[in-house]
Amino acid sequence: MGVFASKRISNKANIVLVHGFWADGSGWSKVIPILQEQGHFVVAAQHAHTSLADDVAATRQLLAELEGPTLLVGHSYGGFVISEAAKDAPGVVGLVYISAFLLDEGETLLSSGANFPPLEVFQHLLITGQGFAWIDPEVFPQHFANDLDLVEARALAVSQVPPNASIFNTPAGQPAWKSLPSWSLFGSEDRMIHPDQHRWMAQRSKATAREISSSHVPFLSHPEEVAQVILEAVNKVVPA
Repeated sequence: MGVFASKRISNKANIVLVHGFWADGSGWSKVIPILQEQGHFVVAAQHAHTSLADDVAATRQLLAELEGPTLLVGHSYGGFVISEAAKDAPGVVGLVYISAFLLDEGETLLSSGANFPPLEVFQHLLITGQGFAWIDPEVFPQHFANDLDLVEARALAVSQVPPNASIFNTPAGQPAWKSLPSWSLFGSEDRMIHPDQHRWMAQRSKATAREISSSHVPFLSHPEEVAQVILEAVNKVVPA
């Protein structure tokens, strides 16, 4: 029995939340209580973003500790992680992408956006000598969290988790969204992934899509709507 298995309530879901670049698991703090109020068992992963393989392995280790139906939820690059981690993972019954990438086989984070207008934020990356990419904290609020209170956005700017820049060119494998029910929620004011790219990825994947007026971080600016999409997915894929 997995370490978390005894915590799960019958007829409810496990919900695993996977953060993206420049964020961490605490970003889900406004969504988690809403999901818990409905009786679901929630885990927010913490990833170091050293490589895609490391983040996928960490997610699969977490999944191995769970019993019963599990919904994987990914934000931004976390969508890439859940698409890879869910393949052949027992218990995973659905995928939810929050302002997230839905890559197809062979695509990379960089190549997937090549046909869409360039985004200014990527002119403000600071690459360390170890190859990790930070967003300049001075411009972080206006690009990453442009609909949050400035005080909150500045706190995010100085607590960001920088990814290894090599992940931008890591190719995707066969994605799990081709075989599992999927949902996508994204914002029309996203300045990290172009909204047109979100629309295109959602249409291509045939995910159940919802567009709202939000930045790249709707789990902080619109937590009720994010939770609603997750709960709708749970209700579709987990038997009552």
